[in-house]
Amino acid sequence: MALAIFDLDNTLLAGDSDYLWGRYLCENNIVDEASYRVANDRFYQEYVNGTLDIYAFLEFIFTPYANHSMQELESWRAAYLEEKIKPIILPAGIELIEKHRDQGDTLLIITATNSFLTQPIAEQLGIEHLIGTDPEMINGAFTGKVSGTPSFQHGKVERLKMWLNHRDETMENSTFYSDSHNDIPLLELVDTAVAVDPDDKLEAVAKEKGWKILSLR
Repeated sequence: MALAIFDLDNTLLAGDSDYLWGRYLCENNIVDEASYRVANDRFYQEYVNGTLDIYAFLEFIFTPYANHSMQELESWRAAYLEEKIKPIILPAGIELIEKHRDQGDTLLIITATNSFLTQPIAEQLGIEHLIGTDPEMINGAFTGKVSGTPSFQHGKVERLKMWLNHRDETMENSTFYSDSHNDIPLLELVDTAVAVDPDDKLEAVAKEKGWKILSLR
């Protein structure tokens, strides 16, 4: 059985779910808008540039999780999914997912965005398996810290290998779709690497290595 792996942000979605969560928090006065928006924009630009300190970013993202109840967070998440995420799900992405499903492939989303936000997005897309960065929880509440290895850059490779070992599966006939140069370590690992609406850095590498370039926009 082949493994079809999908990045999420700017691949299956026409936007970044982490960044849009920050926008939602600002727009609804859940955080201090002025300071949070500046930091949110800065972290996103660092991600684009390939200079993101993932642990500094996760501390920023997870602080509101620790400061609010699960009931509040789940209520905000539901509204965020309706307002920010459903409108940017790419129809061509759905078609691509269904093509792999019809082939009997195992479908997996692997994303640096945290699993609290992305689990319901994966469910919306009909993808059972998800590897996201996990926020730490103790006694049913978020601590504001990360649990385990963030699934970012080389961390995606590490997390995927752990996932495969638990399932006794291999990378044989694997495909990975991504837009970002941050995912080059995993793109180099799979049998078929596909650059989806790639950023400039990934496009250059894809052309050099002869990877397929695809647009879902």
